[in-house]
Amino acid sequence: MTALVALAFLVPLGVLLDRGTRAAALADAARRSGVVAGALAVTADPAAVTRAATAASADPAGRPVVHGVNAGGQPRAGAADVARATRERTVVVADVSGGVVRLEPVTVGRSVVVVEVFVTEAALTAGSGGHWLLLAGIALGLVVAAVVVVDRLAARTVASARGLVEAAMAVGDGDLAVRTQPSGPRELAEAGYAFNRMADRLVTSRTNERELVADLSHRLRTPLTVLRLDADALDSDDTSVGTFSAAELDRRRTIRRIRQAIVTLEGEIDVLINTTRKAVAHEAAPGMCDASEVVRERMKFWAALAGDQNRPHKVVGAHLRIPVAVQRAELAAALDAVLGNVFRYTPQGTAFEVAVSRRDGYVAIRVDDAGPGIANPDRALRRGASDQGSTGLGLDIARRVAQQANGSVSIDRAGLGGASVVMLLADADATPRQVSRFGLVGRRARERDPGQRRWPRQRATD
Repeated sequence: MTALVALAFLVPLGVLLDRGTRAAALADAARRSGVVAGALAVTADPAAVTRAATAASADPAGRPVVHGVNAGGQPRAGAADVARATRERTVVVADVSGGVVRLEPVTVGRSVVVVEVFVTEAALTAGSGGHWLLLAGIALGLVVAAVVVVDRLAARTVASARGLVEAAMAVGDGDLAVRTQPSGPRELAEAGYAFNRMADRLVTSRTNERELVADLSHRLRTPLTVLRLDADALDSDDTSVGTFSAAELDRRRTIRRIRQAIVTLEGEIDVLINTTRKAVAHEAAPGMCDASEVVRERMKFWAALAGDQNRPHKVVGAHLRIPVAVQRAELAAALDAVLGNVFRYTPQGTAFEVAVSRRDGYVAIRVDDAGPGIANPDRALRRGASDQGSTGLGLDIARRVAQQANGSVSIDRAGLGGASVVMLLADADATPRQVSRFGLVGRRARERDPGQRRWPRQRATD
């Protein structure tokens, strides 16, 4: 575009300079012709005319020639051009070999003579080459300057856009402390300010949410304390000393489960309150826990309940340390939600299995059961949707925890015959993969439809 603008202005300027040079050469020819015309106005004597022509130009080639007076010189104009100048009584400029001639009619007595002045081609174009070279240099300089300026402006714009994109990606990955420095064009600067305001609002909303969770958790302590006091007032749950009937054994085991559940619930509420308070105060580091340890710890609680309901169960792969980027309390809550569904929606005596494995930068926590399965997996993964009359939040809790760890949740048919729920979490020890545009597209697609991911399960042999 800059080159076109330069050509639009500089080409007419060059043509104008060429015309000025030609006009200056013809003006000089008119001056020389005027000297001879002045002499003719005084006398038509050939000798006087010759002296005037010699005085007009020292160069013999540029001396005026008078048609009609024998004053010497070699005429170059054609007879037709001389006749036209005589007839029309006007100055005629005609092209001849090597340049142009200027024919000026002069009245001498009753007759008309024509003064001819030859202007060479070199005189007509004197300095034109230098003019065009100068204009070409100016045009090239303008183009180079425009390229440099546009490159600097584009670099600032690209840097501002790249900073905004990187900040948006960081916030999308969960780092709400990232802010961008608004810069660049006004539109990008306004977008940067809007992004910072959005991030501030997200931080405020998350802080308020965690405060609310902590407050609600604290409010649960009052009824929980009442339950604990009532449980302490119950009879002993010891079944190791004495002989008891089947009904008495069942009653004492029920009392034991109630007390264990209350203790576990108190511990979970304390962990929830402490975790949310630390997150609000920015005291907690990024969430990290050992998935195997969480599975082993939670299975101690669920194994006791499974023994009371005669449920065969198995834990596979939880003997090695497998770190994941999620807080322990959140992973425990997600695992409890999935195992709670097994105990809630399958008959007593139904077998289940919990397996932990790692592969290709991901950790899979799989919960299989031998129940009737899940008829509509996609509906089961939607928040608030349930075909069993519940709140529909159990699997959604697991899904949100998995997404916090850059993973997902999928439902499939288990090898035991029932449902298989797989929580896929990013392996905290895995080497980060190179980010690419296609990988980002795939990741966004998985977030939109988390049920599409399938984890190749490793079957345990009995």
